[in-house]
Amino acid sequence: MLAFNSKSPLENMSSESIYDIDINNLAGEPIKLNDFKGKYLLFVNVASECGFTGQYDDLQKLYEIHKDKLMVIGVPCNQFGSQEPGSAKEIQSFCRANYRVSFLMTEKITVKGKNKHPLYQWLTEETKNGKTSTSVKWNFQKYLIGKNGEFIDYYYSLTKPLNSKITKHLK
Repeated sequence: MLAFNSKSPLENMSSESIYDIDINNLAGEPIKLNDFKGKYLLFVNVASECGFTGQYDDLQKLYEIHKDKLMVIGVPCNQFGSQEPGSAKEIQSFCRANYRVSFLMTEKITVKGKNKHPLYQWLTEETKNGKTSTSVKWNFQKYLIGKNGEFIDYYYSLTKPLNSKITKHLK
């Protein structure tokens, strides 16, 4: 007798919820991603000494314009050209002094390789996010997550934060 699987291919995937991932802020305190259900999330791996560092200005503008429905989350990473060498305090001080960053910043993590943080496992692996597999190419790559925790899309560093490819989802 043949057994039929009534689940769709998407349902067969073991996608996990982004809201269940543990990560700390720059002060070492837990961030509860679950608190942002109902808002879009834009994760950006950031670095203080990168040619794209000026995108902090537009990330802050994007956050200010859409903060009722969007949380921008900066994710410091030192894996690309060692362009984020600072400590948590140095990163926070740099972001506030130079760009008046008020959006959320996580602890410094690894976004690729065998020690990739669970957040970036979810963002970059189809088996986790249920949509697509990607690789982080450089600093300031962006990942947009929908109001219900669904993976929407990712954008390479050249895509500026206020680009319509991103903002069209926030209208």
